[in-house]
Amino acid sequence: MAAVTPPVTPPVTSAVTSAGLSGRKAQAARNDEVILTAAREVFLADPGAPISAVAQAAGVGMSALYRRYPSKEDLIRRLCTIGLQTYIDLAEACVSDEGDPWEAFATFMRRAVEAHTNALTLRLAGTFTPDQTLWEMAEHAGQLNVALFDRTMAAGVIRPDVTVSDLGLIFEQLAATAYGANPERTATLRQRTLALILEGLRADPPTLDLPGPGVSDDEFDARWVPRT
Repeated sequence: MAAVTPPVTPPVTSAVTSAGLSGRKAQAARNDEVILTAAREVFLADPGAPISAVAQAAGVGMSALYRRYPSKEDLIRRLCTIGLQTYIDLAEACVSDEGDPWEAFATFMRRAVEAHTNALTLRLAGTFTPDQTLWEMAEHAGQLNVALFDRTMAAGVIRPDVTVSDLGLIFEQLAATAYGANPERTATLRQRTLALILEGLRADPPTLDLPGPGVSDDEFDARWVPRT
């Protein structure tokens, strides 16, 4: 699966917004956005936090929360669905970019790091059971990764011993970067580190051989199996 350290938490929006709505429906849409934003902050700070902590952070009653999300797993699945859809949207845009292959690839990497969707993988993998929709979305995201990576490799602009699975590890390593309570500083440090990594990914003659094979799909997927 694709895809916070609390200092950097991009706003979460549900599929239905309050735009164009009125009365109870508008209020319900606003409540949903508040709940999802609070849930992201709470669960990424502490995946084991009770759902009551989300209600408290969102400033809503438990009944209002349970009407939308009957269980903690339902709420986490919704968060991961939103994060994965964000990742897919970014990947689709860059796959569709017919310009310079390296720039399309580098743009995708920068935007994915900026969106910070991989923080969900770091903190929530193995804490809930993904549904079929999430698995299907993850498969589509993987196909987009491969399409973008293969095009970059075919253009000869990325070092030949890199694999598409290396990208997932890079995203997770950058998602773990957080310093202090200043989100702007953290974002800058992530992009600085990514810039150094991108230079290392270029197809200039490598100065060293990479040790061992890249991470496998089975290793990535195994993290999403709930721990017993």
